[in-house]
Amino acid sequence: MSNCIKEPKWLDNAVFYEIYPQSFNDTNADGIGDIPGIIEKLDYIKDLGCTALWLNPCFLSPFGDAGYDVEDYYTVAPRYGTNADLVRLFKEAHARDMHVILDLVPGHTAVACKWFRESMKAEKNAYTDRYVWTDNIWETPENMGCIRGISDRDGSCVVNFFSHQPALNYGFYRPGQKMAAAHGCRGSYGYPGRT
Repeated sequence: MSNCIKEPKWLDNAVFYEIYPQSFNDTNADGIGDIPGIIEKLDYIKDLGCTALWLNPCFLSPFGDAGYDVEDYYTVAPRYGTNADLVRLFKEAHARDMHVILDLVPGHTAVACKWFRESMKAEKNAYTDRYVWTDNIWETPENMGCIRGISDRDGSCVVNFFSHQPALNYGFYRPGQKMAAAHGCRGSYGYPGRT
């Protein structure tokens, strides 16, 4: 297929160092690891023989599930630093011939996510079909957990793991519905195609 993305060659021999930012290295003495702390340890990680970093979720989140309940895919969680810190991490890693991948959580968001708050409205809008909803509040999705009775919308919303993680709609639950998610945000950090 012409629209498929080829796997980057660097992945063939990559040696990853996985980092859960919260417990890695704290540079501001607040008890929580941060992106500047990761930058501070890049030489150490490189000396271990690692060529790539895999960062667990670092985006804005209410942290009901260790950051896997994303509220905003475009904003670094303040406890970890800023978007500028993340850009600097990419630059510093690349200066050491290292790569960075970010753990994307594509199956659900947090209930606090703007997309979900808009999807909860009774009136149809651009976010109405972004999540998996039933047609009425009394309908239970088959073999799936759901949340209901929390909005003006007449329906139950499927959840993935916890009741605060509404499932994004990729059209599998109801063929024909489509989701317009923001999976192209990689380029918004200034590194299109190179992670």
